[in-house]
Amino acid sequence: MSKDETKEGVAQEVSHEEKHVVDKEVLDTAEPAHRRQSTALNLVENPLKRVSKEQNILDAKTFAEQHGMPDKAELFGKAALVARDLDAFASVAELNEEELAALQYEKDHKWHGPKMLWYSIGLCAVGAATQGWDQTGSNGANLSFPKEFGLDTGSEYDEWIVGLVNAIIFLTAGLIGAFIVDPLNHYLGRRGEIFVTALCLTATPIGSGFARSWQELFAARFVMGIGIGAKNATVPIYSAEMAPARVRGALVMFWQLWVVAGIFLGFCANVIVKDTGDIAWRLQLGSAFIPSFVLGAGIFFCPESPRWLMKHGKIAKGFESMNRLRAHPIIAARDYYYSHVIYEEELKEAAGAGYFSRMWDCFRIPRIRRANYGASTVMLAQQMCGINIISFYSSTIFEEAGYLPTEALYASLGYGAIQVVSTIPTLFLIDTKGRRTLTLATFPGMCIFLLAAGLSLLKKDGSRAEQLAPVVLFIYLFTICYSLGEGPVAFQYSAEVFPTIQREQGMAWAVCINNTFAGVLSLTFPPMRKAMTPTGAFGFYAGLNLIAWFMIFCFVRETKQLTLEELDQVFSVPTKDFISYETKVWLPYFIKRHIFRKNIPKPPPIIEKAGNTSDSN
Repeated sequence: MSKDETKEGVAQEVSHEEKHVVDKEVLDTAEPAHRRQSTALNLVENPLKRVSKEQNILDAKTFAEQHGMPDKAELFGKAALVARDLDAFASVAELNEEELAALQYEKDHKWHGPKMLWYSIGLCAVGAATQGWDQTGSNGANLSFPKEFGLDTGSEYDEWIVGLVNAIIFLTAGLIGAFIVDPLNHYLGRRGEIFVTALCLTATPIGSGFARSWQELFAARFVMGIGIGAKNATVPIYSAEMAPARVRGALVMFWQLWVVAGIFLGFCANVIVKDTGDIAWRLQLGSAFIPSFVLGAGIFFCPESPRWLMKHGKIAKGFESMNRLRAHPIIAARDYYYSHVIYEEELKEAAGAGYFSRMWDCFRIPRIRRANYGASTVMLAQQMCGINIISFYSSTIFEEAGYLPTEALYASLGYGAIQVVSTIPTLFLIDTKGRRTLTLATFPGMCIFLLAAGLSLLKKDGSRAEQLAPVVLFIYLFTICYSLGEGPVAFQYSAEVFPTIQREQGMAWAVCINNTFAGVLSLTFPPMRKAMTPTGAFGFYAGLNLIAWFMIFCFVRETKQLTLEELDQVFSVPTKDFISYETKVWLPYFIKRHIFRKNIPKPPPIIEKAGNTSDSN
């Protein structure tokens, strides 16, 4: 590719939305001396242009030399100019032909990346399968382990004990595991923390399979939950910190894809061992060690998170890591220098270096509090929607609907397969349609189909097939809607919205919300099913879907195709202004444009209209 061709390609007109993203990215690369305000900023201005290009080069070279990279000084000088004006990198005379070609190729091929990036993201995704496999292992085991331990009398006590055994991994994940993430990450790094939790999640499923009483099974799952919570809070962060902004949503979403893959593989294991007699439930629980073993063995070959190394003062090592995760050194230097500038700004706003100070910042600092609103909302909505009553108890639900135990396992296997297949399209939608759009579009369908599934359980006339088919159909349709929206969005969104300083604390809180309420759901569904009937329980969660939709409308902001640092601008708008804009501007536009099919212009993003607004909420 010639230099003239490169310049011509970059000079092509970009859309209004692309220009908006570029302006924000340029804005966030402001000179470190200028402290960002938490109010909405004027995105037309380019703060890097407040000083000359020569000064930008000097600052970047000084950065390289001060951190033990004098041989990279020229590279960082050029990278600073690219970060100064991302839309016009072809006009940077200092770039050579190879660097220009690399930047242009990156722009034209958003999925391009080195093998190490794909290996690291893929391995972390495999680790997610542990959670899904654990869920479905207990799903199948619920058909037989209560009998093993004398918990099949149908008494209220037995229902609560079965629920407690199922729920404990999520309660300890949310209340203990999520909050030990910070010290584990601090002393062991992202990779070390993932390795330790992988060891825990390899040993505890095997221990579950050897349990001789429900108390021993409870103890094994208690420890397993701690490992799950710590892993759930770290792996999405690690993936988000490695992934390029243009495809971060899709790459981090491999987490959810492999959670559902784990669910499917767990159901496969349930079916494979179903004829092994009294030890079937032991094999169903114990088989969940497989993905965590792969994770622990493979994590040694991954690089450490560049942002974690930066955060701990290992600047040169951080760049080496970034260089392994990017297709060309100029791309790595651009992303790394840009991240460092923003990180320095975050340090100025941090209240303190202590764990509890940074945790309190998640509720005290307006920008971080708004991110917390969004992350907590999507995490809570994942439990409110009712998907996990299917993941935890589908075999039991299908058996009570009239299926034989073997048929219930096969119906659950179909549920797992539907979840995997339906999640795949979201890989391509999450960074184009966006996180907020996908969740708002799918929650109404989830409400309708879950309610229909509950009502179908009331059908008692007709043939056996006529009674059972509607239940399975509506559960499968509900699962498709979930897999296209809330399922992939929850962990991906939560991993990206917090600043580097508070990322562990913010993600820990989000994981606490998600897993604690998953535990509450798992604990309460058996007695709820008995007291309200399955139809009443399904109707209850159908109503929660509507509440979840309203919460998402109010608190979840779009984050597609933005760098982790650019998200500061998204959350700079006060909540009351955001809700006002969505209600008075976006919603009327949506109704006129997409329902009444009127050809009207798209309103400008709220960040362009906000101006200098109050930062009080």
